[in-house]
Amino acid sequence: MDSNIAHISVMRERCIDLLSPAIVSTAQPIVVDATLGLGGHTQALLSKFPQLTVIGIDRDQDAIASANNRLTDFSNRFHASHATFDQIAETVKAHGFSKIDGALFDLGVSSMQLDQSERGFSYSQDAPLDMRMDRTQSLTAAEIVNTYAPGQLVRILRTYGEEKFATRVVESIVKARAVAPLNSTAQLAALIKDAIPAATRRTGGNPAKRTFQALRIETNDELGAITRALPAAMELLNIGARLVVMSFQSLEDRIVKELFVSSSTSGTPRNLPFELPEFAAKFALVFRGSETPSQTELDTNPRSASVRLRAIERVAA
Repeated sequence: MDSNIAHISVMRERCIDLLSPAIVSTAQPIVVDATLGLGGHTQALLSKFPQLTVIGIDRDQDAIASANNRLTDFSNRFHASHATFDQIAETVKAHGFSKIDGALFDLGVSSMQLDQSERGFSYSQDAPLDMRMDRTQSLTAAEIVNTYAPGQLVRILRTYGEEKFATRVVESIVKARAVAPLNSTAQLAALIKDAIPAATRRTGGNPAKRTFQALRIETNDELGAITRALPAAMELLNIGARLVVMSFQSLEDRIVKELFVSSSTSGTPRNLPFELPEFAAKFALVFRGSETPSQTELDTNPRSASVRLRAIERVAA
């Protein structure tokens, strides 16, 4: 895929619109881009709002270096931090702030990571079986594949990859690793293909997709980080500030949806005809359900096809 297409920031204008109300009503607003990536969303925000400061968080040092290069014109209003986004509260505090006026999460693997074949995220190109978003961490996908107990691997593939043939795939992995360690993405992808029935392989895209997703999520503790990060981000929001989240697969979106619904639901007993202030929800959905990209965006940025965008606003202390 052409790199210019691959690196277009997904739903950029819509994200800016959703974050705007608190930014324009605050003298010196602070927004956290919790998944900085190449800095496309941050660049657009800093360009539009000259009073805005953005704290960018990313676990990938390559992404931070690229974003810093891209955002040199905004160095006085942009601060990058090498961290996982579940460290958002500590990161904001380290930069001297206690509250923020918006936060943006663009979940999942980044275009840059997919396009760097040596990172091992892609099943279509041969590379070391790595999949680390943060290459300073020790755990790799190869370690998971070669050392986890069969039961652990089955659970990971079923839970994180929703792989119906998890047992068959794991049986093939265990058999292969008994001969020699599995360290190649191409080797693993071929093994998965052979393990899945031919009739199933004819539909649904590459048969390795689900297993690779599962291994990537386990390697980076992606769902655990989301579960910890979003409530922490919500607690940082000033009244009127918003949290905007883009998810790219159902497991991520389910976490976001359930948190947003529960956080925006009153705790007042249903049989009471009035709201009890102490049980009123502190947050409100900006819109019901999720939004998807326009056809124009789909035409120019195919990788936006699976995105689901949700937003919530803090309405009470």
